[in-house]
Amino acid sequence: MSYSNAIIFGPIPSRRFGISLGIDLSPSKKQCNFDCLYCELEGAKTVEKMDTYPSVIDVIEAIKDSFAKHPKIDVITITCNGEPTLYPKLDELVNEINKIKGDTKTLILSNGSTIYKEEIYKTLLKIDTVKLSLDCVSEKCFKKLDRQNKSVQIDKIVPAMCKFSKETKNNLVLEVLFVKDLNDKEEELELLYKSILLINPKRVDVGTIDRPPAYEVKPVSYEFLEYVANKFKDINVNIIYKNRPKLIQSFTQDEIISMLKRRPLTKEDINNMFDNDSKIILEELLNKEIISTVNSSGVEFFKFL
Repeated sequence: MSYSNAIIFGPIPSRRFGISLGIDLSPSKKQCNFDCLYCELEGAKTVEKMDTYPSVIDVIEAIKDSFAKHPKIDVITITCNGEPTLYPKLDELVNEINKIKGDTKTLILSNGSTIYKEEIYKTLLKIDTVKLSLDCVSEKCFKKLDRQNKSVQIDKIVPAMCKFSKETKNNLVLEVLFVKDLNDKEEELELLYKSILLINPKRVDVGTIDRPPAYEVKPVSYEFLEYVANKFKDINVNIIYKNRPKLIQSFTQDEIISMLKRRPLTKEDINNMFDNDSKIILEELLNKEIISTVNSSGVEFFKFL
């Protein structure tokens, strides 16, 4: 696989975050403390820290240049070919971005493996939306699916996420990527559900493999993701699935209320499930304040009050 060496990618439209300007903190090669079986990048030996990376000055200059060319950027997305929190000057970089970003929001996409480290934890508190992966809770599953570097202390990740969720004044979003015959077992689902309830994020995105993975693994079905969304009660679950099937049906008022009592539904859920008459009933329920809408880090949910 070839790498571009470009610090900036985009801006690109994001359904959840608007116009996103991507920042790649490891543009020349993959540097990650996980070697996930499903990774869209090539398999690589895990690392504890980066050895090659752009300077803070170079990143900030690249952002300023993009701002000059594209003044309507909604979010700066901090990511990399690997794990962005391994960038050794992350705190300095976030401080400098916050000085120049104006009304633009910041977002980081992280595997969550370093959140228990005090310096990383404090830096993440300064970012508007922190999106962390949590594919597994059990050590056995972690080692099999995410294949972490020996420096990662698995048992500290969930407690640190719980603490972060309580302390942050910003948005915490979790992402779970399911892989067939790995983290789709009932016992792992139970551990995930209990942990997510404790963490209490604003939203949980559940998905599966939709690009060629580094290793021979298979995706789960859309039906399984629906099962997970229904199992994860009292959690804002957003299903991410490429070429999502449309299952348009007619629902009564009681059926709609019953569904929303089980779990909140996204606008995408509604568009993929409800016929026009059902959408009219949904609107009537909103007007009567029997249900409400809530925006969770860029995703609108319909919820029973």
